Parts: sequence; structure tokens; C-alpha cells
Amino acid sequence: MPFVHRDAEGNILAVYEEFVEGTEEVDPADPALTAFVQRNLPQVGNMVGDEWLQSDLALARVLEDLIEVLMQKKLILFTDFPEGAQRKLRERRGLRKELSYVEDLFGDTDAFDTGEGGLL
Repeated sequence: MPFVHRDAEGNILAVYEEFVEGTEEVDPADPALTAFVQRNLPQVGNMVGDEWLQSDLALARVLEDLIEVLMQKKLILFTDFPEGAQRKLRERRGLRKELSYVEDLFGDTDAFDTGEGGLL
């Protein structure tokens, strides 16, 4: 847990890994701590959030693929999932079908980038 030193108004002035006289322990998800990091180290604050988000999105795709494989092999059934999970899986399937349709229409979507040789 991080430890912070605050001013008289309660604003965070410094962050420490260990207890230092005059500091208090705060939750790492504390909004004031997040604001302090983003204000003082914007590149770090954005990088950490982006890395976790990208990692979460990639893992969600892996889990979705795993579920599809398990259902194809009949190791689990769609109806084994709670209704909320079934709804989310149906939504994802629909989104994947739409994306597949767009890719079929336009082919390689990398051709639409703004780099050299791109169409835009």
C-alpha cells in the first residue's frame, strides 16, 4: 500500500512506498492518489491504465475463444452459463459477425491507414 503526505487542505504532496513520519496509508485505487500520479507523471498514469486495458481486452478475447472451443467440443454447453453470461456471449458473437462482414467487404483493413501507400 502507498503512503502519502498531505498538506493542510488534504491535497497529496508526496507518495512513499514505506511509512514515513507524517504519512498515511491509502488505497492504491484512491481517486486523490490517481489524480496526483496523473498530474505529476502523466506519461506513467496513462501508460499504466492503457497497458492494463489492452491486457484485459486481449485476455477477454482469449477467454471468448476458449469458450467457443469448449462448446464446439461439447465439453460445456451454452446453457451451462448464467443468463447474464449467455447474453454477453450472444452480443460478442454478433459483434464478431459484424466485424467479419466488414472485413469481407473491405478486405485487409490495414490498407485504410494513413501511412505511406494507404488509401486515406
